[in-house]
Amino acid sequence: MVHTTRPRGVAGSTNSSAEVLLVHDVENLGKRGEIVKVKPGYARNYLLPHGVATVASEENKKMVELHKEKLKAIESSRIRELAKIADAVSKYSATIEANATPDNALYGSVVAKDISDALKAAGHKIEAEHVRLEGAIKELGMYTVKLKLHEKVQTEVKVWVVPAAGGT
Repeated sequence: MVHTTRPRGVAGSTNSSAEVLLVHDVENLGKRGEIVKVKPGYARNYLLPHGVATVASEENKKMVELHKEKLKAIESSRIRELAKIADAVSKYSATIEANATPDNALYGSVVAKDISDALKAAGHKIEAEHVRLEGAIKELGMYTVKLKLHEKVQTEVKVWVVPAAGGT
């Protein structure tokens, strides 16, 4: 019979804490890719056996840093792309036709989806969730509408709400 001894600790740990790299988000502990300090027993008995975390070795730490750098590069590229879209949209004014009463009140209202659809029809990649309206537009007129494409990319677009052709 071969007698094997069970490892008594977690690599990279002291008696009071162990460093682990989270493979999945763990509520009240951290997000995927973060290196956190936990009690060795928690790491040894729960996190590691359940595949929620791995030992935070130097190699794993380097891999995480490389991954974070790649994500930053992707994010900055995405922000540059959104900034180009924002610049193009800010120079454009959308016209939306709506049925209105003789005193310029709309029978319905113009909402974010209507503005998004008008911008898409003009070739701008703007989704309804990018449109920031204070409330629905309920009268004919010209409005300055805020667009938030990203935390760091915001712009405005002019929206003309005009009476529908042939109807009042």
